[in-house]
Amino acid sequence: MQKYLISILVDNKPGVLTHVSGLISRRAFNIESICAGYTEEPDVTRINIVVSVEDERELDQVETQLAKLIDVIKVVNMSKIPSVKRELVMLKVHVTKENRAGLLDIVQVFRAKIVDLGKDDMVIELTGEEGKIDALIEVLQDGYEIIEIARTGAIALSRGVVPAKDM
Repeated sequence: MQKYLISILVDNKPGVLTHVSGLISRRAFNIESICAGYTEEPDVTRINIVVSVEDERELDQVETQLAKLIDVIKVVNMSKIPSVKRELVMLKVHVTKENRAGLLDIVQVFRAKIVDLGKDDMVIELTGEEGKIDALIEVLQDGYEIIEIARTGAIALSRGVVPAKDM
């Protein structure tokens, strides 16, 4: 299975996200992550979806079907063009007097941020590529108690001056 990040520009209307995700799931493709938000145009929403497919033929089929949806403005496979991809993770980790210094060192090495600190817990925020986030989680799982994890899923912008809507 190969993962691909697809950015879909859609009309900012109720139900559009449901139509998009429904189309993909009806084709029996796995949605690894899905993230939607406003764009520079108030009537346009950008949906970023990471899908797992067997081959590029299946991916092309998904892109073609998405483009046919009435509220879809543009479909861009960000995995096939030069782009900047990022994801956000917040991790809540159990803190003790004994492990606090080690956690602070890990946070510094990964250039993460501590966004909340309690007597018994710490919330760490990290933005980066999927591999960097996976590496932080792996390090923390070895010797620290992760209480909770929240990940946004990948988002992306193309490199250069041409916006996705003009591709």
